[in-house]
Amino acid sequence: MYGWIWHKLPGTTALKAVQVLVLVAVVLALLWFYAFPWIEHTLPLNAVTV
Repeated sequence: MYGWIWHKLPGTTALKAVQVLVLVAVVLALLWFYAFPWIEHTLPLNAVTV
């Protein structure tokens, strides 16, 4: 999968590396601001039993 993404990106190796870093940052931001808050509300993370 990563090889497919690398071959589909346009430009030189340096430009591809920058594009990959931007893609990773976008995915992490989407997870941080949308996926993780949704998961927090659906999972009982505060129900701690000892």
